[in-house]
Amino acid sequence: MPLLLVLDGNSLLHRAYHAGAGDGWLDDDGNPIWALRGLFGYLARAAAHLRPDAVVVGFDCPEESARRTDYPAYKAHRPDKAADLTAQLLAAPALLGDAGVCTVVPRAYEADDVLASAAATARAQGWQSVLMTSDRDAFSLIDDATSVLRIRNGGFDEAVLIDAATLASLYGVHPWQYRDFAALRGDPSDNLHGVRRFGATTAAKLLAAFGTVEAAWEAGVALVRETVGAHAAKSFTDPAARDIVDRNRRLMSMRHDLPIPDLSLARLPLNRFVLRQALRARGINLGPSLWALNGGSPPTAPDADLTPEFRPWVFRGSLTARREPTPGQLSLF
Repeated sequence: MPLLLVLDGNSLLHRAYHAGAGDGWLDDDGNPIWALRGLFGYLARAAAHLRPDAVVVGFDCPEESARRTDYPAYKAHRPDKAADLTAQLLAAPALLGDAGVCTVVPRAYEADDVLASAAATARAQGWQSVLMTSDRDAFSLIDDATSVLRIRNGGFDEAVLIDAATLASLYGVHPWQYRDFAALRGDPSDNLHGVRRFGATTAAKLLAAFGTVEAAWEAGVALVRETVGAHAAKSFTDPAARDIVDRNRRLMSMRHDLPIPDLSLARLPLNRFVLRQALRARGINLGPSLWALNGGSPPTAPDADLTPEFRPWVFRGSLTARREPTPGQLSLF
């Protein structure tokens, strides 16, 4: 079964920006490029490990936000981005496009929506997909055809491949419950407060007992009290809690119907000359690490930087039927 790799361009570029800020890479014109370089590094390393058949990268629309129109406080607490980060965020889609990478910037929507829509497109066409992001919201997209490769502190070396079983072991909820779980807990990074007294543990307990928040509300305060205690039950059954959960679920819901280019246009390998020329025009040289993107062969003696071993606790997910790795390639599954 073919595999689609979908990258959350915004979250990964942010990671690369902060990880490489000390390097201060600039192009010949003095423009910052370290986050762009890091983003391509993420893409190259993921391609080397996963061996996808196609790649799509999504970005947030920089001009407008449907979610902020709906709820003006959405992400409104975030400070202005540094100028060198903004410059690289704005440059990334064009650079990826110049390199031949299929890139989607949806009007008024976000990279999360691209991940959801690309996964839906892949599923409808009989593909599997891996969604590469640092954003936990993608956990709600996990199913038998979709896994999440979550990038955390430590970068790619600490990446965790998450399928439904892994999600349950980490958070105590199923993918179809994750949106309720997140809505109860809230998301401070998006300026969405949750229900009072509901952290991750309490939210997971409630959903383990009742399945959904609607079922818990229907069960009544007495049964909820038995599950989460008197104080949390009082907060949960307050009418304000319904407003909070409804708002959070609405804003956390992702579009599954955005236009995604035909997957034949996202196929690997990329044209080797086009890829290298696009990167070199910005002063980026990633050398042999690009082999999995441009149809080359894996290095015969790769150094540790190109083929890091994943930690033993990096979970093998739902894609166990993937092809055997070629010589020199590590397998995630």
